[in-house]
Amino acid sequence: MFISKFPILIAGPCVLETLDISLEIAKKIKEIAEEMGFDYIFKASFDKANRTSIKSYRGPGIEKGLDMLSDIKTKAGVKVISDIHTPDQAEKVKDVLDIIQIPAFLCRQTDLIVETAKTGKPLNIKKAQFMSPWEMKYPVEKAREAGAKDIFLTERGTMFGYNNLVVDFRSIPIMKSLGCPVIFDATHSVQLPGAGAGCSGGNREFVPLLAKAAFSVGADGIFMEAHPDPEKALCDGPNSIFLDDAGEILKSLMRIKNALSGN
Repeated sequence: MFISKFPILIAGPCVLETLDISLEIAKKIKEIAEEMGFDYIFKASFDKANRTSIKSYRGPGIEKGLDMLSDIKTKAGVKVISDIHTPDQAEKVKDVLDIIQIPAFLCRQTDLIVETAKTGKPLNIKKAQFMSPWEMKYPVEKAREAGAKDIFLTERGTMFGYNNLVVDFRSIPIMKSLGCPVIFDATHSVQLPGAGAGCSGGNREFVPLLAKAAFSVGADGIFMEAHPDPEKALCDGPNSIFLDDAGEILKSLMRIKNALSGN
Protein backbone atom coordinates (compact mmCIF):
# COMPACT_ATOMS: atom_id res chain seq x y z
CA MET A 1 0.00 0.00 0.00
CA PHE A 2 1.36 3.41 -1.00
CA ILE A 3 0.13 5.13 2.16
CA SER A 4 1.84 3.98 5.34
CA LYS A 5 -0.78 5.45 7.64
CA PHE A 6 -3.96 7.51 7.73
CA PRO A 7 -5.01 10.28 7.75
CA ILE A 8 -3.38 11.65 4.60
CA LEU A 9 -2.41 15.29 4.16
CA ILE A 10 -1.95 16.64 0.64
CA ALA A 11 -0.82 20.25 0.87
CA GLY A 12 1.26 22.91 -0.83
CA PRO A 13 0.84 25.94 -3.08
CA CYS A 14 -1.64 25.74 -5.95
CA VAL A 15 1.12 26.16 -8.52
CA LEU A 16 4.90 26.05 -8.38
CA GLU A 17 6.22 29.60 -8.00
CA THR A 18 9.84 29.72 -6.81
CA LEU A 19 11.83 26.84 -5.39
CA ASP A 20 12.44 28.81 -2.19
CA ILE A 21 8.72 29.37 -1.53
CA SER A 22 7.93 25.73 -2.30
CA LEU A 23 10.64 24.46 0.04
CA GLU A 24 9.48 26.79 2.80
CA ILE A 25 5.96 25.41 2.52
CA ALA A 26 7.05 21.77 2.19
CA LYS A 27 9.39 21.86 5.19
CA LYS A 28 6.98 23.67 7.49
CA ILE A 29 3.98 21.48 6.66
CA LYS A 30 6.10 18.32 6.92
CA GLU A 31 7.11 19.31 10.44
CA ILE A 32 3.50 19.98 11.43
CA ALA A 33 2.23 16.80 9.75
CA GLU A 34 4.76 14.61 11.52
CA GLU A 35 3.88 16.16 14.87
CA MET A 36 0.14 15.65 14.27
CA GLY A 37 0.38 12.14 12.80
CA PHE A 38 -0.51 12.78 9.14
CA ASP A 39 1.09 11.04 6.17
CA TYR A 40 2.20 14.09 4.18
CA ILE A 41 2.40 14.52 0.40
CA PHE A 42 3.57 17.86 -1.04
CA LYS A 43 1.29 19.19 -3.77
CA ALA A 44 1.92 21.82 -6.44
CA SER A 45 1.08 22.02 -10.14
CA PHE A 46 3.77 22.49 -12.76
CA ASP A 47 1.11 23.68 -15.22
CA LYS A 48 -2.36 24.96 -14.42
CA ALA A 49 -3.90 24.34 -17.81
CA ASN A 50 -7.40 25.32 -16.69
CA ARG A 51 -6.84 28.91 -15.57
CA THR A 52 -9.76 31.27 -16.21
CA SER A 53 -7.81 33.76 -18.31
CA ILE A 54 -5.11 33.20 -20.92
CA LYS A 55 -3.15 35.94 -19.14
CA SER A 56 -3.06 34.03 -15.83
CA TYR A 57 0.16 32.45 -14.54
CA ARG A 58 0.20 28.74 -15.34
CA GLY A 59 3.46 27.59 -13.77
CA PRO A 60 7.00 26.75 -14.87
CA GLY A 61 5.96 23.99 -17.30
CA ILE A 62 6.57 20.26 -17.19
CA GLU A 63 10.36 20.11 -17.63
CA LYS A 64 11.34 22.82 -15.16
CA GLY A 65 8.46 21.85 -12.89
CA LEU A 66 9.58 18.24 -12.62
CA ASP A 67 13.12 19.40 -11.83
CA MET A 68 11.70 21.57 -9.04
CA LEU A 69 9.54 18.76 -7.67
CA SER A 70 12.53 16.43 -7.70
CA ASP A 71 14.53 19.00 -5.72
CA ILE A 72 11.66 19.39 -3.24
CA LYS A 73 11.48 15.62 -2.74
CA THR A 74 15.18 15.45 -1.98
CA LYS A 75 15.70 18.64 0.02
CA ALA A 76 12.50 18.48 2.08
CA GLY A 77 12.30 14.69 2.30
CA VAL A 78 8.68 14.46 1.19
CA LYS A 79 6.53 12.57 -1.29
CA VAL A 80 5.15 14.71 -4.14
CA ILE A 81 1.97 14.85 -6.19
CA SER A 82 1.05 16.95 -9.22
CA ASP A 83 -1.64 16.90 -11.87
CA ILE A 84 -1.37 16.05 -15.55
CA HIS A 85 -3.63 17.10 -18.40
CA THR A 86 -2.75 14.96 -21.41
CA PRO A 87 -2.17 11.18 -21.72
CA ASP A 88 1.41 11.57 -22.99
CA GLN A 89 2.41 13.36 -19.77
CA ALA A 90 1.85 10.22 -17.67
CA GLU A 91 5.05 8.55 -18.84
CA LYS A 92 7.02 11.78 -18.46
CA VAL A 93 6.11 12.32 -14.80
CA LYS A 94 6.16 8.78 -13.42
CA ASP A 95 9.80 8.78 -12.37
CA VAL A 96 9.40 11.94 -10.26
CA LEU A 97 5.85 11.94 -8.90
CA ASP A 98 4.92 9.57 -6.10
CA ILE A 99 1.25 9.94 -6.96
CA ILE A 100 -0.31 11.32 -10.15
CA GLN A 101 -3.42 13.47 -9.93
CA ILE A 102 -6.27 13.55 -12.44
CA PRO A 103 -7.86 17.04 -12.40
CA ALA A 104 -11.56 17.32 -11.62
CA PHE A 105 -12.42 18.74 -15.04
CA LEU A 106 -10.73 15.74 -16.69
CA CYS A 107 -11.90 12.83 -14.55
CA ARG A 108 -14.05 11.47 -17.40
CA GLN A 109 -11.13 11.44 -19.87
CA THR A 110 -10.62 7.75 -20.50
CA ASP A 111 -7.23 7.94 -22.23
CA LEU A 112 -5.83 10.16 -19.48
CA ILE A 113 -6.90 7.74 -16.73
CA VAL A 114 -5.79 4.64 -18.63
CA GLU A 115 -2.32 5.94 -19.47
CA THR A 116 -1.84 7.12 -15.91
CA ALA A 117 -2.92 3.75 -14.53
CA LYS A 118 -0.47 1.98 -16.85
CA THR A 119 2.47 3.72 -15.14
CA GLY A 120 1.83 1.67 -12.03
CA LYS A 121 1.81 4.81 -9.89
CA PRO A 122 -0.99 5.59 -7.42
CA LEU A 123 -3.73 7.85 -8.79
CA ASN A 124 -5.68 10.61 -7.10
CA ILE A 125 -8.83 11.18 -9.15
CA LYS A 126 -10.67 14.37 -8.25
CA LYS A 127 -14.45 14.28 -8.58
CA ALA A 128 -15.66 16.77 -11.14
CA GLN A 129 -17.80 19.69 -10.01
CA PHE A 130 -20.51 18.44 -12.37
CA MET A 131 -20.55 14.77 -11.30
CA SER A 132 -22.42 12.88 -8.60
CA PRO A 133 -20.42 10.74 -6.16
CA TRP A 134 -21.96 7.50 -7.41
CA GLU A 135 -20.79 8.29 -10.96
CA MET A 136 -17.21 8.08 -9.76
CA LYS A 137 -17.43 4.31 -10.02
CA TYR A 138 -16.76 4.69 -13.75
CA PRO A 139 -13.40 6.48 -13.47
CA VAL A 140 -12.46 3.92 -10.82
CA GLU A 141 -13.42 1.08 -13.16
CA LYS A 142 -11.33 2.60 -15.96
CA ALA A 143 -8.29 2.88 -13.70
CA ARG A 144 -8.66 -0.65 -12.32
CA GLU A 145 -9.16 -2.16 -15.77
CA ALA A 146 -5.87 -0.51 -16.81
CA GLY A 147 -4.04 -2.02 -13.85
CA ALA A 148 -4.16 0.64 -11.12
CA LYS A 149 -3.83 -0.71 -7.59
CA ASP A 150 -3.82 2.39 -5.40
CA ILE A 151 -6.67 4.75 -6.27
CA PHE A 152 -7.70 7.75 -4.19
CA LEU A 153 -10.79 9.87 -4.80
CA THR A 154 -11.09 13.52 -3.87
CA GLU A 155 -14.24 15.46 -3.12
CA ARG A 156 -13.99 19.14 -4.07
CA GLY A 157 -17.54 20.46 -4.13
CA THR A 158 -20.33 20.54 -6.71
CA MET A 159 -21.50 23.45 -8.85
CA PHE A 160 -24.40 25.26 -7.22
CA GLY A 161 -25.58 27.85 -9.71
CA TYR A 162 -23.08 30.25 -11.24
CA ASN A 163 -19.66 30.82 -9.62
CA ASN A 164 -20.46 28.83 -6.52
CA LEU A 165 -19.81 25.38 -5.05
CA VAL A 166 -21.57 23.41 -2.35
CA VAL A 167 -20.33 20.26 -0.60
CA ASP A 168 -22.65 17.28 -0.22
CA PHE A 169 -20.94 15.37 2.59
CA ARG A 170 -22.83 12.21 1.67
CA SER A 171 -20.34 11.92 -1.17
CA ILE A 172 -17.56 10.87 1.21
CA PRO A 173 -19.17 7.61 2.43
CA ILE A 174 -20.64 7.00 -1.02
CA MET A 175 -17.23 7.17 -2.71
CA LYS A 176 -15.60 5.18 0.11
CA SER A 177 -18.03 2.38 -0.73
CA LEU A 178 -16.17 2.05 -4.06
CA GLY A 179 -13.21 0.67 -2.11
CA CYS A 180 -11.05 3.80 -2.37
CA PRO A 181 -9.76 6.14 0.31
CA VAL A 182 -11.47 9.52 0.02
CA ILE A 183 -9.68 12.84 0.45
CA PHE A 184 -11.53 16.09 1.08
CA ASP A 185 -10.25 19.13 -0.81
CA ALA A 186 -11.01 21.81 1.75
CA THR A 187 -9.62 24.77 -0.20
CA HIS A 188 -11.01 24.14 -3.68
CA SER A 189 -14.40 23.47 -2.08
CA VAL A 190 -14.56 27.11 -0.97
CA GLN A 191 -13.50 28.38 -4.39
CA LEU A 192 -15.83 30.68 -6.33
CA PRO A 193 -15.06 29.53 -9.90
CA GLY A 194 -14.62 32.40 -12.35
CA ALA A 195 -16.10 34.88 -9.88
CA GLY A 196 -13.19 37.31 -10.08
CA ALA A 197 -12.16 39.54 -12.95
CA GLY A 198 -10.62 36.84 -15.13
CA CYS A 199 -9.87 34.60 -12.15
CA SER A 200 -11.61 32.61 -9.42
CA GLY A 201 -12.53 33.94 -6.02
CA GLY A 202 -12.81 32.09 -2.74
CA ASN A 203 -13.88 32.11 0.91
CA ARG A 204 -10.93 30.73 2.86
CA GLU A 205 -12.64 31.48 6.19
CA PHE A 206 -14.81 28.39 5.66
CA VAL A 207 -11.89 25.98 5.13
CA PRO A 208 -11.60 24.88 8.81
CA LEU A 209 -15.36 24.40 9.12
CA LEU A 210 -15.69 22.21 6.02
CA ALA A 211 -12.54 20.26 6.83
CA LYS A 212 -13.90 19.36 10.27
CA ALA A 213 -17.23 18.33 8.76
CA ALA A 214 -15.43 16.06 6.29
CA PHE A 215 -13.43 14.33 9.04
CA SER A 216 -16.63 13.91 11.05
CA VAL A 217 -18.16 11.82 8.27
CA GLY A 218 -15.10 9.66 7.67
CA ALA A 219 -12.75 11.39 5.22
CA ASP A 220 -9.42 9.55 5.02
CA GLY A 221 -7.43 12.71 4.51
CA ILE A 222 -7.40 16.38 3.73
CA PHE A 223 -6.21 18.41 0.73
CA MET A 224 -5.30 22.04 1.41
CA GLU A 225 -3.53 24.67 -0.59
CA ALA A 226 -1.32 26.81 1.63
CA HIS A 227 0.91 29.80 1.01
CA PRO A 228 3.00 32.14 3.23
CA ASP A 229 1.05 35.10 1.80
CA PRO A 230 -2.09 33.96 -0.10
CA GLU A 231 -2.88 37.53 -1.10
CA LYS A 232 0.24 37.46 -3.26
CA ALA A 233 -0.09 33.85 -4.48
CA LEU A 234 0.06 33.49 -8.26
CA CYS A 235 -2.93 31.12 -8.34
CA ASP A 236 -5.93 30.41 -6.07
CA GLY A 237 -4.91 32.87 -3.39
CA PRO A 238 -8.48 33.68 -2.23
CA ASN A 239 -9.19 30.07 -1.29
CA SER A 240 -5.70 29.14 -0.01
CA ILE A 241 -5.00 29.15 3.71
CA PHE A 242 -2.20 31.07 5.37
CA LEU A 243 0.71 28.73 6.00
CA ASP A 244 0.80 29.82 9.64
CA ASP A 245 -2.79 28.62 10.11
CA ALA A 246 -2.11 25.04 9.01
CA GLY A 247 -1.13 23.78 12.45
CA GLU A 248 -4.36 24.75 14.20
CA ILE A 249 -6.50 23.32 11.40
CA LEU A 250 -4.67 19.99 11.43
CA LYS A 251 -4.77 19.83 15.24
CA SER A 252 -8.56 20.20 15.19
CA LEU A 253 -8.88 17.48 12.55
CA MET A 254 -6.78 15.05 14.57
CA ARG A 255 -8.93 15.72 17.64
CA ILE A 256 -11.99 14.69 15.61
CA LYS A 257 -10.28 11.56 14.30
CA ASN A 258 -9.17 10.54 17.78
CA ALA A 259 -12.62 11.19 19.22
CA LEU A 260 -14.26 9.03 16.58
CA SER A 261 -11.77 6.22 17.14
CA GLY A 262 -12.18 6.42 20.91
CA ASN A 263 -8.59 7.53 21.57
